[in-house]
Amino acid sequence: MSKRPLIYFSRHGQTDWNITKRIQGQIDRDITEYGRQQAARNGRLLKELLGEAEGFDFVASPLRRTRETMEIIRGEMGLDIRGYRTDPQLMEMHFGDWQGTTEDDIAKVHPELIAARVADKWNFLPPGEKAESYAMLARRVKDWVEKVQGNTVCVTHGGCLRSIMHIYGGLSEAEAANFMVDQDRILRFDEHGLEWL
Repeated sequence: MSKRPLIYFSRHGQTDWNITKRIQGQIDRDITEYGRQQAARNGRLLKELLGEAEGFDFVASPLRRTRETMEIIRGEMGLDIRGYRTDPQLMEMHFGDWQGTTEDDIAKVHPELIAARVADKWNFLPPGEKAESYAMLARRVKDWVEKVQGNTVCVTHGGCLRSIMHIYGGLSEAEAANFMVDQDRILRFDEHGLEWL
């Protein structure tokens, strides 16, 4: 059995909706000035770890916040900021009709849905045509990870990283669904497992 490729994961930098706890899902938002600082920190760390990252593939979710983060990371590494590709499998979970709202807003109208989500956050499916549960997202993310052929730097979202922590890191569904994913750290993944840097 061949050894697993080395993947360095970064979450996108902070957005204004992260600050106000508004559900982003697959809605495009820009990162804040602080988010740009977080991305730059991750870029400097990857430069230290990988140098010119020869032989590494660079891939990001196609959403604006992940692309901006990737371009800052590559800039800090001294690489062409456009030298990466995008993959829709790395997009954040789709929150259906809840995108653009807050849990407080939803609780005022549908407290029973918030209660159901609290009871089983991993498997809860928000209302709406394109909505996903964490369980559905995890299948999409695992499919992407298992197809990675070579060493990779990836910029993705909190939900995707929670999925990875469950599938490959041994966290239970409940632990993973509530795991706080930092935006200024790198997650290293290889045949030895997961390590936050």
